[in-house]
Amino acid sequence: ESGWRVNASNTAGAYGIPQALPGNRMASYGADWQTNPTTQIRWGLDYIAERYGTPCGAWDRWQAQGWY
Repeated sequence: ESGWRVNASNTAGAYGIPQALPGNRMASYGADWQTNPTTQIRWGLDYIAERYGTPCGAWDRWQAQGWY
């Protein structure tokens, strides 16, 4: 959904490469969360690990439901 753009947003308020909702959830990973792809990707990978265990687990969820 983000097209790998650090400033991508949608009408629901999701932001950045990982489409964090709300975007400021990434602030705990760095004050540069709005502009730094590394900060956003670190946050996104930790989110995936916490919720799904692995990126493959997130992919399985997406395949089954169209979102993760």
